[in-house]
Amino acid sequence: MSGWLGTGVLSAERITLRPFTSDDAPELADVVDDPERFRWAPGVPSDPESSRTWIAAALADPSSRVAYAVVDNAHGRIVGSTSYYDIDPANRAAAIGYTFYAESAQGTDINPTAKFLLMRHAFEECGAVRLVWHTHERNAQSRAAIAKLGANFEGLLRKHRRFGDGWRTTALYAMTDDEWPAAKERLLERIS
Repeated sequence: MSGWLGTGVLSAERITLRPFTSDDAPELADVVDDPERFRWAPGVPSDPESSRTWIAAALADPSSRVAYAVVDNAHGRIVGSTSYYDIDPANRAAAIGYTFYAESAQGTDINPTAKFLLMRHAFEECGAVRLVWHTHERNAQSRAAIAKLGANFEGLLRKHRRFGDGWRTTALYAMTDDEWPAAKERLLERIS
């Protein structure tokens, strides 16, 4: 483990989150069935070359981002990705994102399980006090998924990130350590 949040493996019965390696590029390239579904998240890899570039960027600075391959244990295959990023050990805060899944994994318990593992690790093992999620204000699917985790909508960040040749207004959600116990209970009910 290195850094505040570490880079270790997180696992549950259904899935394993493990740090990416450069060898994962060919398998990651097969995750995205339809790039159009990710129009709100530019840069999602969809071929071997973009997968190599994406993994290299994800691994470039482990003090600011820890990127995980989401592995479906039943099939032993990568079905998506999720990350800690904007890691701030001094304030015991981080963001969770860079999340995308194969169409076959969407609507299953894979995402809530992955987020449970990340939140439990951050809050219970690392002493985090705040986790945040950012998404495009118009990404209704992502906003609904974040809210179902128990995160609270905190507002819109105008011109927060580059988006195409313009700027994105970001919907900001957050959860604090005080809110984690109730969210944990609801998540365990969802994924059990």
